[in-house]
Amino acid sequence: MKFKFSKTVKLAMITGSVCILLTAFVLMDAFLLPKTFAIIENSSGKLNQPVNPAVIMEYSYNDDNITISISTITEDDVVYHIVDFRLSDVQYMQSAFAKDIYGKNIVETTSQIAKNNQAILAFNGDFYGSRDEGLIIRNRILYRDQPRSAPDNRTLLIDEQGDFIFVTEGAVDGSSYLAKGVVHSLSFGPVLVEEGKVSKINTRLAETQNPRTAIGMIEPLHYLLIVVDGRSEQSKGMRLDALAKLFVKLGAVSAYNLDGGGSSTLWFNGKIINQPSVFDLFSDERAISDILFIGY
Repeated sequence: MKFKFSKTVKLAMITGSVCILLTAFVLMDAFLLPKTFAIIENSSGKLNQPVNPAVIMEYSYNDDNITISISTITEDDVVYHIVDFRLSDVQYMQSAFAKDIYGKNIVETTSQIAKNNQAILAFNGDFYGSRDEGLIIRNRILYRDQPRSAPDNRTLLIDEQGDFIFVTEGAVDGSSYLAKGVVHSLSFGPVLVEEGKVSKINTRLAETQNPRTAIGMIEPLHYLLIVVDGRSEQSKGMRLDALAKLFVKLGAVSAYNLDGGGSSTLWFNGKIINQPSVFDLFSDERAISDILFIGY
């Protein structure tokens, strides 16, 4: 028996197939297909090296310009790592892109990017490459100035004095921040601590316990980084309000949430310090688009 389809049915089938193909292309373009916008010159090793030899221990580092100490805390079924670091100049806090490429869906692990840039300490950034919006300034270069929508549209600026400044994306043209000496912007959030007080956190993720990465400032050039393990029997993860309170307890006057979940990775002196929440048979880390690192 042969079935004959009417013209209407055939048209509907063709239209449906085209829609499926277009949807598949849009999803691949958004989440899978890599796009190169600029190739970045690797800057590792270009800053003045310390005069005196560094003192390096398993969880600490000290030289003329950089002091780092790392402690791991287990508390209420949560494991978190606190990095206290001081810099003589903000230039020793640098950013690096996966494969030295500014683009979209171009990724490498935190470890690999750190090794490529001879980092001492490295941690995941804001995963700028997974989306098209956000204010992106890295190493004094403006790459993108496309404001996100409220309420998740506050960005962290780090200026040449090492101070933290929170701004609303789109309120001022991005190029003006460069003129004022902004070195980096991080477009994720939310703001956790502002002027020494816990911020009001309006986000659907605030109530859940997850792996986290967040950076705080005690004073310019003196910073705290907290990386929280999660989604495991050893550590449940942390709520954002609890993370904000922890920063205040540790003396931070400002703190900002970075990309978390499986992206949360802390790398120091050639090895991963935390336990990334990654379900991958081939890697212990999630491949991401960017890191912040301390080094020369």
